[in-house]
Amino acid sequence: MNQITKHPLQALGYHFIDPQYLPEGADEYYIRNQQNPRRHYRQLTAYEIETLVRNNNTSDNWNHIFVDDAFDPSLVKNCHFYGLIRIGKLEPYYLEFHNLRLAVGLYNSTICSSDLGDNVVINQVNYLSHYIIGNEVIITNVDEMATTDYARFGNGILKQGEPESHRIWLEICNENGGRKVLPFEGMLPGDAYLWSRFRDDEVLMQKFLEFTARQFDHRRGYYGEVGDRTVIKSCKIIKDTRIGSDAYIKGANKIKNITINSSAEAPSQIGEGCELVNGIIGYGCRVFYGVKAVRFVMASHSNLKYGARLINSYLGNNATVSCCEVLNSLIFPAHEQHHNNSFLCAALVMGQSNMAAGATIGSNHNSRGADGEIIAGRGFWPGLCVSLKHNSRFATFTLIAKGNYPAEIDLQIPFSLLVHEESENRLKVMPGYWFRYNMYALARNAWKYQDRDQRTEKIQYLEYDFLAPDSVNEMLHALRLMAYHTGKAVAAHRHAHASFSEAEFIQLGESILQTHDPILQKIEIPYEGLEHSSRNNIFIKIAAGYQSFIDMIHYYGVKNLLPIFEQLEFSSLLDFFQDVSLEPWENVGGQLVPTRYRQQLIQDIHESKINSWSTLHHRYREWADQYLLEKQRHAAAALLALHRLSAEHINRSVLIDWLQRFIHIQQWIDQQIYLSRKKDYDNPFRKMVYDNEQQMEKVLGRLEDNPFLTWSRELSAGYQQHAQRLMQRWEVKVG
Repeated sequence: MNQITKHPLQALGYHFIDPQYLPEGADEYYIRNQQNPRRHYRQLTAYEIETLVRNNNTSDNWNHIFVDDAFDPSLVKNCHFYGLIRIGKLEPYYLEFHNLRLAVGLYNSTICSSDLGDNVVINQVNYLSHYIIGNEVIITNVDEMATTDYARFGNGILKQGEPESHRIWLEICNENGGRKVLPFEGMLPGDAYLWSRFRDDEVLMQKFLEFTARQFDHRRGYYGEVGDRTVIKSCKIIKDTRIGSDAYIKGANKIKNITINSSAEAPSQIGEGCELVNGIIGYGCRVFYGVKAVRFVMASHSNLKYGARLINSYLGNNATVSCCEVLNSLIFPAHEQHHNNSFLCAALVMGQSNMAAGATIGSNHNSRGADGEIIAGRGFWPGLCVSLKHNSRFATFTLIAKGNYPAEIDLQIPFSLLVHEESENRLKVMPGYWFRYNMYALARNAWKYQDRDQRTEKIQYLEYDFLAPDSVNEMLHALRLMAYHTGKAVAAHRHAHASFSEAEFIQLGESILQTHDPILQKIEIPYEGLEHSSRNNIFIKIAAGYQSFIDMIHYYGVKNLLPIFEQLEFSSLLDFFQDVSLEPWENVGGQLVPTRYRQQLIQDIHESKINSWSTLHHRYREWADQYLLEKQRHAAAALLALHRLSAEHINRSVLIDWLQRFIHIQQWIDQQIYLSRKKDYDNPFRKMVYDNEQQMEKVLGRLEDNPFLTWSRELSAGYQQHAQRLMQRWEVKVG
């Protein structure tokens, strides 16, 4: 049965902290006084008490109400006070926000042991208990707003005397809890990635626990807080919640054990019908219209809308989840998921991703336990009604065509289109699809993500360019993979009984793909290891994809080395190439780093050189400072690897050839961007809904006026002019 206990009325508002948790000589207000050190309060005068009583206010003890010198008692009506109350200025003004106009003062409310800032509006608050309210705050029509002495405000810590079972964990990336992490205010995507990924490193796991424990005070007795100029209206329950300044909360059903970060520069908003429990909300976030979020972290400037459900998950910066369900997932920045029937479960999604309607990513129904995972690189785009199974892994910038994919997948070819051809009972992979058929979307998304990065504090440097060390390394690997499969298929066709080594398969495949050998029109190239099945899955248009990878790796390398070519004399440039080597990179929460950086980070944590989340975050900043140089070094190494050259082979002629080829590729990219967008204007099925071309241009805008195309052309012209200047400086006439 419900345990309802009775206490003396005179105790209401007092004894917030159990005496066993009070330090010797301290009272129950000692932490409250640290949170709100304001001291210029005085007791009420006899006249003020008389005015308050005449206005139908009550208090268990008028001597326990302290006020500012500019306190106007006529602005307090029909209120009941319990415990120690401290009130700032109350002056004859009204506050206005979004056409809501309310008189400054305290009206029709019950207030227990709270501090109220200057010129606040507290109106129709049925129960306000143990809160510190900032200046010019509006709180109106709230059923319950209270704080307990063990409030953790969404952080995964324990207060004095609490059992371990009370700790809040986020069970990200796997439903079985094997990758669970502790949420904490200020948690970055890189933190969640490191903590969830390297589970075999027990020292690292213990250190992260210690970092989190040291970051917060475990004493009982912290009050909830509401920052200056925050507006809270028409809400039901707000409990154990800390709210920053300039937030706007309206119509929420329940907000419990939450930190809502908000500031004048990056205000956060919570809207109608939302129910939020055990979570951290970053600066500049938006949560609207029936959202349900439980055990979650929202990084800054992320959005939950229209009935979305976010459970046991981390949502990265500048991401939007709308109308759908996300469970047990770690999502890096710039994720989009807008559709009511899309479902994401037990996944690591590495950012710049987009989930279409009807997508189900993924299902544990092919497992004996709910312990499967999906790992998707940057630019993951599952199409309409795509259904994927755990465990699966996808390279960067994978586009998956509509279909039910019945088995686990390991797709190692980036920028590819994956198709389930049910009539033929097999999968088809088109390498380099994005480059040849939708370059406009690929390039525009990179521009869009950069333009929409609203973070006010950019601790982690986020890479939005689709050509970056992670995707280029995957393309270099894909070239060998495609050559191997091609060579193996051709050898089986031409030399059925001959024995070839892996190197010989690759050599044969490279020859076939580089020359576009006609045999490619006669045989199929199997993709072995793509799927956990015995089906004969194949590559399609492999030679074109192979060439596009070569071109884009070359383009990436030269584009990123243009500043180096400009800055260094030729002799120094040769030294630069001598000092590079191709190495693996990782995506650590959207921040790309050489793997040795991450390894050194973990070693430094082991050795206590990094001993807190703040020092770890400082390391992220150091990585960001080094990123441009490391990317340039990688670009040089990628060029050498692509063309199978060593630094000794670099001379002026080689560099001029590289620059000339770069210009040709840049012109091809410009053409692909334009043509892939122009298709939308030429498609007769798109044009048929318009009476004439003028009407279409009024609706869509003129193709020539497209702002992204204009920006892209200007950027391209700059690159080409830069390359031309370098060639002129090296005194070689452009061919």
